[in-house]
Amino acid sequence: MPYLKSANEIRSFVAKYTKTKIWLDTEVADYDTRNPRLSLIQVLDDCTDLTGESVYILDVLEQQEVVDEFIEKIMINSSIEKVFHNAKYDLRFLGKKNAKNVTCTLEMAKRIPYYILPLPNYKLKTLATELCHFKNIDKQQQTSDWGIRPLSDEQIEYAYLDCIILAQVHLRLLDITQKLHFNAETEDLSLLSAKYIELEHQWQLVKSEFEHLQERVKQAMLAQQLSEIDNFKLNSSERTTTKVPFSELVRLVETQNVDLDFDITLTKDIQKKLGDNIEQLAVDISTTSSLRLISKQAESEE
Repeated sequence: MPYLKSANEIRSFVAKYTKTKIWLDTEVADYDTRNPRLSLIQVLDDCTDLTGESVYILDVLEQQEVVDEFIEKIMINSSIEKVFHNAKYDLRFLGKKNAKNVTCTLEMAKRIPYYILPLPNYKLKTLATELCHFKNIDKQQQTSDWGIRPLSDEQIEYAYLDCIILAQVHLRLLDITQKLHFNAETEDLSLLSAKYIELEHQWQLVKSEFEHLQERVKQAMLAQQLSEIDNFKLNSSERTTTKVPFSELVRLVETQNVDLDFDITLTKDIQKKLGDNIEQLAVDISTTSSLRLISKQAESEE
């Protein structure tokens, strides 16, 4: 379990790195302040390792030049696939939009249909527990002080573990995603249609009950003057709409020389009122098309 602290050790590691796929995590000091500081970069390059022997911990606290070299040699290197969970957060410290070939397990999980991956959330701990059957994952150290030195044994153990968990979750998500692939040209439309109709009926029942219960809960909370209960809270919002006659807007723009030039959508009603005058305008016409699946049974009932 290499724990690299000195700039020379980290630079040597980065310079010699030749792996094409790695799993990464970071720990951040002062994460809940306006000035968070990157504390650790954890790197795993062997997804079969469940011991942590292949995890490198790079202690980069207050070593921005070393972080910059890591970004230049690894993060923006498109030949190396970098796997994170919630990559947007880590990339704030590791190259931002310049980072290339980045995979995010959070986004992978979100793209899997809910009926296949019915989870309460997409936190790494939840994915690890449900997909990989990890038990007793302690996330207490996640919010510990990563700006102190030396780090505690518990913090270091936590830093190693996160990369191991990430790699296993990534492998399971890849497996699930691969099984979702289908060949549209050879699909059995009879079986698909039958399943669709069956689920459509079930969905209508559930949707109807859900909306009815939602309204009853809302009305009951209002009647009982409750803004929050165990499972729900009521949020109120106001929306203000500002309208003005078009002729007034045109007059203002002309008399006050206001720089107000933008495209507007000409609805069918506006086009009708313009009539042949529309030919005097520099109209940009675009056409979009979409497909909608309609049940013949539902269509016949309309």
